[in-house]
Amino acid sequence: MKIGVALPQMAPGYGPGTTVDWARRIDAGPFSSVSVGERVTFSNPEMVATLGACAAVTERVQVLANLFVLPQHPVAMVAQQIGTLDQLANGRLEVAVGVGGREHDYRALGADFTRRHQQLDDKVAELKRLLDGEPPFEGADPVGPACVQPGGPIILAGAMGPKAMRRAARWADGISGFSIAGNADDIAQAGELADRCWTEAGRATTPRKVSGCFTALGVTDASEALRSFTARYLGFLGPELAELVAASARASSPEVLADILDGAEQAGCDEFILVPAVTDLNFLEVATEVVAARS
Repeated sequence: MKIGVALPQMAPGYGPGTTVDWARRIDAGPFSSVSVGERVTFSNPEMVATLGACAAVTERVQVLANLFVLPQHPVAMVAQQIGTLDQLANGRLEVAVGVGGREHDYRALGADFTRRHQQLDDKVAELKRLLDGEPPFEGADPVGPACVQPGGPIILAGAMGPKAMRRAARWADGISGFSIAGNADDIAQAGELADRCWTEAGRATTPRKVSGCFTALGVTDASEALRSFTARYLGFLGPELAELVAASARASSPEVLADILDGAEQAGCDEFILVPAVTDLNFLEVATEVVAARS
């Protein structure tokens, strides 16, 4: 199982030098990917610009957009962003797409929250056509630049639940999931559901399975740092529910993280993403030791 690391873009203390420092250290470590997520009405830096910086200062790791909330955006713009990122990464780009869950982000961007699932299906189909070089309309030139990867990067679906998974099985190359607690049973169930849906859709290939969890390492009182980060990040759920869910986050020591990684691998996960709750680079020192011990 591969192990990637997200930038700590949602964590307190993320500053001007964090992106480059973390991306370079991730690239120099035993990790498979550097990833960035999308959120608008929060304190984080914007995903595409941040990924561009990651692509420019790394040479080895995959660069993962995790994920584009595709119904929020014009498809032609996303196609151009993907082409540009894949050029910057020299073919190392991977993309996940989903509907998100934050109505405020949709409202801030003037997008329709109510039809987001159907919009996702429609926009993925359009995105694939544009990445294949088709013009956006008759008489127009294609959207550029072309990706280094013919036809564009793999597309993972941030699908949760049977209905969303069945829809994703028609167009995705795999799934990008998440478990707050890093629970192996949850990861296994998602993978089994994906396998069934891919089979029912008549897909010739099995889905790639990516998951992850929030993690705090290398800081004093990592457990409290993890809890407070998770509660703040999930604040859109309301304070009571956010605190309840945050209490389940547990990846705050090397021992627990190692156990979570073992469970994820046994559950059939192809890649597990560590999503840092802290910006201290000591996180990567500890994470490197945990990953090295698995080799």
